[in-house]
Amino acid sequence: MSATQRSRRWLVPVTAVAVVAGVGTLGPVVADASPKLPGISAQELLAKVQTAKVDGLSGTVHSSADLGLPALPGVTGGDSSSPSGQVTEMLSGDHTARVAFAAPDKARVSVLDNMAERVWTSDGKSAWAYDSSKREAVKLQIPAHESGKPEKAPQSYDPQAVAKQFLDAIDPTTKVDVSGTEKVAGRDAYKLRLTPKTDKTTVGSVTLAVDSKTYVPLQVTVLPRTGKDPAIEIGFTQVDFAVPAASTFTFTPPKGVEITQPKVPTTRPDQPVKPTDPKAVPSKPDAKKPGTANAPTVLGEGWDAVVMVKGVKLTGSGGPVDQLLASAPTVQGSWGKGKLVSSKMVNALITDDGRVFAGLVTAQTLQDAAAKAPR
Repeated sequence: MSATQRSRRWLVPVTAVAVVAGVGTLGPVVADASPKLPGISAQELLAKVQTAKVDGLSGTVHSSADLGLPALPGVTGGDSSSPSGQVTEMLSGDHTARVAFAAPDKARVSVLDNMAERVWTSDGKSAWAYDSSKREAVKLQIPAHESGKPEKAPQSYDPQAVAKQFLDAIDPTTKVDVSGTEKVAGRDAYKLRLTPKTDKTTVGSVTLAVDSKTYVPLQVTVLPRTGKDPAIEIGFTQVDFAVPAASTFTFTPPKGVEITQPKVPTTRPDQPVKPTDPKAVPSKPDAKKPGTANAPTVLGEGWDAVVMVKGVKLTGSGGPVDQLLASAPTVQGSWGKGKLVSSKMVNALITDDGRVFAGLVTAQTLQDAAAKAPR
């Protein structure tokens, strides 16, 4: 299997995480009247988008997410420091972030929500993660072999990163066309539309607003197969392609903030040290132990792909998740028995034997994948 094919297999699940768990963390994107631009074919525009490169930019990114997920009983949101509050925040609502980037290794994301600020920034040598609501900051020294991306900064605040995940999945199951023009963040843009040809996905179409001068994606809009309102919309409301000043990426923690500096491994993640003592080899996750799970497995390809995780324990605490599953319908098949959590975009199947199947696919596609999945 080629590298391109492998990337396509991972696309939809990764997008489900990056888009579902992160893209929802950004406000509505305002577009102006359609500008008149020179004609361009879908193939030409696609080629320009895939090779677009800028040395830096800064701006304001907004996003909105309405995935149609059922409300978690007893969870009202607002407390982003709690797990339930984070889930509620990430999967719905409007959010705003200030972003900046300078090649090759400087980046900053600053999120303002509920009178609190979260900052991820790196100047190429050190990285900071700061949360004003917790009065905590983490500082990391970046090893020479590492990139300077902010520690744990969600890529969902980057319309280019989100767009790339969809672009990497283009194959014969995707129709690509130029559906018009629009203005985004005061800039003229082409609309590049990706439409899945399969009815197994919940995605109706993905439209990228592509800047007509730099060919950088300015906005990503995901429409469900049912309904006309966007399920996800992320994009710039203001953008400047000048390289930001170096001072943009420095960070000085406010007085009284607790600072931690964890040690960074000296070995590359892709070059682990081989232990000589067999007892030093880490044991595999025990699916029988609460809170442990195996690495995700991708079933299927492209738009039909489903993520499976084994050894997951979601119930037993009596919390919101238990209440949600209690109200979810019970389904069964050759794969076993479990609960089905459905929405217009994201569906999840939680089996009684501790497996979770999820994706931007229909409920039937999940069950079909479960029937063929290894136990």
